Amino acid sequence: MDVNKSSRHAKITGDFGEALVLYWLSKYGFECARVDHTGIDLIARNPHTHEIMGISVKCRCRKEGTEGKSVNIAQHHIRNADEACNAFGCKLYFAIVVDAGDRIRVYMVPRKRMLALLSKSKTPTWRMSEEYLDHYSREKQIQAFEFRTSTKRWWAGHVRNRQHACNTA
Repeated sequence: MDVNKSSRHAKITGDFGEALVLYWLSKYGFECARVDHTGIDLIARNPHTHEIMGISVKCRCRKEGTEGKSVNIAQHHIRNADEACNAFGCKLYFAIVVDAGDRIRVYMVPRKRMLALLSKSKTPTWRMSEEYLDHYSREKQIQAFEFRTSTKRWWAGHVRNRQHACNTA
């Protein structure tokens, strides 16, 4: 099913990803807050390790047929996140949020492990193929959760229980 995104969908997608990660951290006892700073989107205190985490959230919404498309992580985003974490004395984490098909997947990865997992191309990417998703599920340094989604009823043209698809690449 083709879904026409709104003109603000990219901004809304980013806000959703940040709010989702913030909610999940809070649900599990992390003291956390959304911040408006170049490089990081959230700051959280991990109740298990007591570290202060600076979190850069990267959220994407994939249209049907592009569910396995990688998430680009620009080098300047990594530099900006490093600088922000240095300024605030926190440990850098990346949160990758991908809404694709009938699932929303979230991965929380510490900086060092993230850089090791990114492709070594001109623009580093977080790969989303089934092979990599299986690999991530076994990685002890990657925290992950996912939701299954189903749109039961929508306006004209929508078929009951059909996979949700986004039109953002």
